[in-house]
Order: sequence, then C-alpha cells, then structure tokens
Amino acid sequence: MSELSDIELNTRVVIEAAGKGYRQLNSEIRSLIASGVTEVDIHRVNGQRYIGAGLRGDIILRLHGTAGNDLAAFMDGPHIEVHGNSQDGAGNTMNEGKIVIHGSAGDVLGYAMRGGEIYVRDDVGYRVGIHMKSYQDKNPVIVIGGTAKDFLGEYLAGGLIILLNLKDKLVGRFIGSGMHGGKICIRGESNPTKISPGIKHQVADGEQVNEISGYIKNFCSIYGVDYSRIIKSKFLVLEPSTTRPYGKIYVH
Repeated sequence: MSELSDIELNTRVVIEAAGKGYRQLNSEIRSLIASGVTEVDIHRVNGQRYIGAGLRGDIILRLHGTAGNDLAAFMDGPHIEVHGNSQDGAGNTMNEGKIVIHGSAGDVLGYAMRGGEIYVRDDVGYRVGIHMKSYQDKNPVIVIGGTAKDFLGEYLAGGLIILLNLKDKLVGRFIGSGMHGGKICIRGESNPTKISPGIKHQVADGEQVNEISGYIKNFCSIYGVDYSRIIKSKFLVLEPSTTRPYGKIYVH
C-alpha cells in the first residue's frame, strides 16, 4: 500500500488526491477497502474519474473537490458524499447506494440507474435520468435542489425524479422525451410547452405529495432546507401516457 502516511484510524482513512491520476487514486481506494477500511476521506479531488465505480458493501467515501466523470458507476451499496461539484455521468448504471452532492452535477446524471438515491443541492445538466429504470423492489430516485437543462428524464423507464427548483430558474425543454415509465415531479413548473408529446401532467394530489415527501425530507435534512416551506408548494407530476411512445413510428 503506497502513500498512506496519513492514516487516522484503522477503519477511517484520509488520503490526498492531488497529483494522482485516476488509476492510481482508485487503486489506492480499493486497496484500503480490501484491507478493512470502511470510510475514506479524499481531499483535493480534481476531476479524477470513476471514483467508487463498482464498489460494493457498507462503504463511505467523502470527496472534497470536483469529482470526475462516472462517479459511482455500477456502484452497489456504498455512500458517496461530494463536498463540491460532480462532472458528467455520476451514478451511471448504479445498482444501489447513495450519492450526495453539495454542489452541482453535470450531464447524464443517473444514466441507466437501476437503484439507490442521488441528491444534488444545486443544478444539473442535460439528459439527467436518461434510461433510468426500476425492477422488482428497486426504484431509483434522483432529487435535485436547483434546476435542470434540456431532456430531463429522457427515455425514462422507471424510478422517480424530483426537481425542487429552489432558485426558481427556468427548467429546460423536452422534459420526458421518449419517457415510457417512472415519474417526474417538478416544483412550481407549469409550462406545458416544455413537456414532450405523449406525457400526461397534472398538479400533484395529496397521495402523490405523500409519495415524494420522504425524499424531500431527506433532501432538506441533508442540506439544511426548510421542509415545511417546500412541501406547501405546488408540484407538477409527469407520467407517460403509453409504454410504447414510438410504437407506431416504424410500422409500415
């Protein structure tokens, strides 16, 4: 095991990412976990990719800085907390676990995500939740505090996306394009011109608000936001009107 002079405890370790390529950093993290470490604090992260990719079990990673592409790709169980921003592809095909980002996230957040939860304090990029899906008892959830750019929930097949829009910015266009499962809930947004064809939308009723309230409570607890203020807001619920949105396009 190299460059581990800053070990604090047997089960919790602090390491420096500065000057390390993504291969070296990820190898170091995996070596620590293989040795029995269950919590790793990683300082001065600067765009290193694939951190937490494929990790399993009851592991906690705390990143300080900007996480690179494909953070937690294929992850199955661990908890990753980013004190900073995350680049594209965080939670790519994630199976289980939790990602908490104390900043903004890039494009294709939660791509093909199959389980677990992602919380983002601020804004996200394009095509967030694309191809997200649910299966049996797995129901992936993404909660975004700020706003999202175009194609939110594109080809969504399952799971739940909650956009709190706390900054009251304009949400991107083409919401739910090709969506054929799952649900998108947007706080305050009611502009139907941004919603893709074939998507049903309505103001959330009491039962639908109860369905999302637990995740909103989690968000508020993580980031210190007033839950009572948010839950009183109007939420727009988007669901697909068919499970085969393009079913007739290619029929001759």
